[in-house]
Amino acid sequence: MCRNWCASLLLFFFFLRSTAAAGAAAPLPEVTADAAALLDARTGAILYAQAPYEHRPPASTTKILTAIIALEKGRLTDIVTISPYASWTEGSSIYLRQGERVTLEELIWGALLESGNDACVAIAEYLAGSEEAFARLQNNKARAIGAWDTHFVNPHGLPDPNHYTTAYDLATIARYALKNPKFKEIVRAREKELFGPEGSRSFISTNRLLWSYSGADGVKTGTTSEAGQCLVASATREGRQLVAVVLHSDDRWSDAAVLLDYGYAETRLLKPARAGEIVNLRVSNGLEQVLPARLEKDLFVVVPPDKVDRLEKQVEAKALRAPIVRGQKVGRVNIVLDGETIGSCDLIAAGSVASRTFASWFVWRVYRPLLVELRKLRLL
Repeated sequence: MCRNWCASLLLFFFFLRSTAAAGAAAPLPEVTADAAALLDARTGAILYAQAPYEHRPPASTTKILTAIIALEKGRLTDIVTISPYASWTEGSSIYLRQGERVTLEELIWGALLESGNDACVAIAEYLAGSEEAFARLQNNKARAIGAWDTHFVNPHGLPDPNHYTTAYDLATIARYALKNPKFKEIVRAREKELFGPEGSRSFISTNRLLWSYSGADGVKTGTTSEAGQCLVASATREGRQLVAVVLHSDDRWSDAAVLLDYGYAETRLLKPARAGEIVNLRVSNGLEQVLPARLEKDLFVVVPPDKVDRLEKQVEAKALRAPIVRGQKVGRVNIVLDGETIGSCDLIAAGSVASRTFASWFVWRVYRPLLVELRKLRLL
């Protein structure tokens, strides 16, 4: 089901590509990255993609998943004692010392802002006992999120042939992580000073886009010789958030900015149907009755700006027969653009309709018509 939904999102991307070729939209942006993806954060709609499902080394963008697992499974105030193995971790570091006591919150900030590999190993050991056991948590979480082409073997992203993901999966993981308020707070910060059990630590974000791009609010950089320049970037303008991923880029800052600019200029996020909106449906129980049904949730869609006035709202409901119970799914509302469904939402019964009984049949088919006729004859 997830794969079908992803395929439908790709159809939207190719729709944008075809309209661009026809001159109905701006040309697709040019980026130097070998793989890239641009997603609408709310809907997951793919606005741009280049080799989106190609397996690639993610470098330190791995730490997005490490951090969200830490936030969900640990407590920020937990005290972690740094092991020799964690303190000796190669690569980028927040310079943890063997035997040092720090809070889990310090480790998460250090992993996301300063990209500390040592902080990631400390997180993994604390939550799972080892990097290997933590990798199982990572891969299980990735699948639960919908990142099916991701396989991690460590918490930091140092090179390994079995450590890979895709541009689309990273955008999906970032979309999920950005729903966590604490994660969102951390990745949008340019710098932070924290006070732990053994003193203070200061962190400065490696994400230059936070200083240079209007509305930038995340997410994570990554660099190794194998992965090249990588960046998962997010920005919010007028309440709309986009997520851009560039992997093995010659200029990740420019590539991400170009993708985000394209998303804001060439697509619109609309809410053509609202949660609780009532649609009346016909139900048969021997008699025709009207059943009010409500939309289960807000329905958002992403469309090119020149297509906004061509959206259609269509109700899909099979012939309904009693009994219908309040809260039962009774149909769908589909948003259609040029004959293609680009969004849908379930309709939920706002009332109940009982099955026909002999008594109800007698009342509606015999007794009530008889009363009407008697009143006409002024016998009642």
